[in-house]
Amino acid sequence: MKNINFLAKIKENNFLIIGRAGIDIYPDPPGTKTENATHFVTHLGGSSANIAVALTKLGGNCKLLTSVSDDALGRLSINQLHSYNIDTSLVTFKKEESRISFAVVESTIKDHQSIIYRNKASDLLMSKEDIDCVNFNNFSCLIFTGTCLASEPSRSAVFYAIEKAKKSNIPIILDIDYRPYTWTSPKEASEVYMSASKNCDILIGNDDEFGILANDFNKGMKVAKELSGEVSIVIYKKGEKGSVTFCDNKEINKGIFPVKALKPTGAGDAFMGSFIGGLLNNKNIEESIEYGSASAAIVVTKVGCSPAMPLQNEIEEFMKLNKISN
Repeated sequence: MKNINFLAKIKENNFLIIGRAGIDIYPDPPGTKTENATHFVTHLGGSSANIAVALTKLGGNCKLLTSVSDDALGRLSINQLHSYNIDTSLVTFKKEESRISFAVVESTIKDHQSIIYRNKASDLLMSKEDIDCVNFNNFSCLIFTGTCLASEPSRSAVFYAIEKAKKSNIPIILDIDYRPYTWTSPKEASEVYMSASKNCDILIGNDDEFGILANDFNKGMKVAKELSGEVSIVIYKKGEKGSVTFCDNKEINKGIFPVKALKPTGAGDAFMGSFIGGLLNNKNIEESIEYGSASAAIVVTKVGCSPAMPLQNEIEEFMKLNKISN
């Protein structure tokens, strides 16, 4: 995949993002445990939708390709996406009693609960027919999350999209986004992720996700480094220990921006969207990693994921006032 000038393609600014949009509800006020809640607030959720919001807030031109339920919650997600100026013309409604991804998420750190409902998930019903509606020559970059590889028909649809993206010579970016409850086994996830990863230009995941990719939690870093021989940029996130990026036969080690977190969710989506947003806004790879880290730090201090994604001036102001750890 290294024959593509992927940085130039990213700067053309026409992103196709594949994966789930969902609805998240949060016990209100922040700090309330779900079992004690009497009031909730509602926000757009779902990893790909969150990434699209993060990137759009940094000037990205994003079109989301997914499926949602043909009901009020599906329509709510569409309305929310529109409020963030995300193009939904490739979003399809699925009937057959499918349900949009739905999560109850606490704004707490201690004993945090995120309860996610994925029974007959609408986004996993995305099909090759949905991909056939896309002219990949109209896009400069494909971004997708690993959640949509978990089952059929979505899995085959995504690999079909990868084929089409390669034929159109546009870069492919994957956030591994492993959710164990959507897979039949870690071994299956390892095999499918590995096949997808080898077709990417940028691959991002955390230590557990690369552990799944390796089918051995002790060999995640080793596999990340090996994949860098085929993938232009591999970013291995280590939580509070920062990240290691493998790029151009070198390693870039970065820390994090320490903050007092309100919740643990949304950081990965913020990192991905803002890392790509950094590249879009003429930052180099190292600067873009810091951009992503700053965005992740901001998001965990606020309620929600999509609404917490920062604007460019917020990230830059945060970086002026806070230092990344070594």
